Amino acid sequence: MIKPDFSQPVPADLGVVHFVGIGGSGMSGIARILLGMGHKVTGSDLRDTSNVAALRELGAEIFIGHDASHLGNPDTVVVTSALWPTNPEYLLARERGIPVIHRSQALAYLTSKREVIAVAGAHGKTTSTGMIITALLALGEDPSFVNGGVIAALNASSASGTGELFVIEADESDGSFLHYDTAVALITNVDADHLDHYGSEEAFEAEFARFAQGAKNFVAISADDAGAVRVTRLIKDKRVIRFGRSDDAEVRLFNVDASGAQVSFGLDYLGEKLHAKLQIPGEHNAINAAGAFAVLVGLGFDPQKSLAAIATFGGTERRFQLHGEQRGVSVYDDFAHHPTEVSAAIKAAKAVVGEGRLITVFQPHLYSRTRLMAKEFAEALAASDEVVVLDIYAAREDPEPGVTGALISNAFKNAQQVHYVPEWDDVADVAAKLAKPGDFIMTMGCGDVYRMVPNLLDALKR
Repeated sequence: MIKPDFSQPVPADLGVVHFVGIGGSGMSGIARILLGMGHKVTGSDLRDTSNVAALRELGAEIFIGHDASHLGNPDTVVVTSALWPTNPEYLLARERGIPVIHRSQALAYLTSKREVIAVAGAHGKTTSTGMIITALLALGEDPSFVNGGVIAALNASSASGTGELFVIEADESDGSFLHYDTAVALITNVDADHLDHYGSEEAFEAEFARFAQGAKNFVAISADDAGAVRVTRLIKDKRVIRFGRSDDAEVRLFNVDASGAQVSFGLDYLGEKLHAKLQIPGEHNAINAAGAFAVLVGLGFDPQKSLAAIATFGGTERRFQLHGEQRGVSVYDDFAHHPTEVSAAIKAAKAVVGEGRLITVFQPHLYSRTRLMAKEFAEALAASDEVVVLDIYAAREDPEPGVTGALISNAFKNAQQVHYVPEWDDVADVAAKLAKPGDFIMTMGCGDVYRMVPNLLDALKR
């Protein structure tokens, strides 16, 4: 992957903007807003996805594949850290002296005149961001936003509003979340990840502390997550609102019932006990809702109305998303790609499937994460009834000798429960043969495993 050059000044006017990797959730959201502002937008991506199609409808010129001829003559080029340093469009832009800026710099450009609510954390960012956006709209606000996933009810991951608030999902993977002029910081958790970039858990937590310290107005942060608790101790002279089950949390979560398709819970805030039922399952989503609530009441919104507004949230794409049913078997997809996320997603799915079984089709993401966390992945996945493990989605990393999906399957205590299937074309048939009426099959991972869904539905039909 490329190392972002944050020293590159952002042009006062971005002019014609070319996105290398325009189909990504964050990149496509920024591109959508720039199109709405009247900028000419071009871009390239490896695949012709729904994000690409939506941007084309809005007027973007997008090429499939990366080639120097796709660059054209832009005034600014936007890239992500996931880009390979040999990318021909990136190299040509550098050679021609065209300003090349990281996507976080482009987002900072868009947010520069607004009050920024930045949501960070190892897990729960996209859902928490979506909850805040949905609630603000229900409360009569008109925020701008860029989220890391499509909000189902809005069918969009970004929009340019007329209000003063700008809600963003802030990516911690490469330290770029420090580049925003943040007014309100929400930290969902600080569970160690991206150690390929940070090197150590201590460095990872120190960066979150810097992010929190940069918030002008206040910080909402988990009172339960161990890493977040350590980060809280590093925050100086800031208004802090803690949320969670902890007795000393300002927003205290209680009576969580995650036994069905909708999670219900109570919140104790300033001695007032409030209750809600979400439209989505999972204990982790009750925690996400508590964080969103902390942001809203911190901004001065009425507690009862804030919680009712959060309860209107209907989910985001790739978060326990139902895609279809064949032969009595429901096929879902989920973005979980860290052991903590995997555990939470499986727990929620098991609560919904009831008497049926859960078959998880898991695609590991990154060689470094697989090598460091194979045992933890196996332990989390073992909560499924059956597991199919694919090979690794490399993303921004080169292959590591001896590091494959087999590291995870070999770490299972019950070898009969797991099936390592390295060949993509074989996966759907293996999973379909395991399934019986009433079961769920859930593809899982943040790579391209979601493309397996049509294959699974076809295999079930056959």
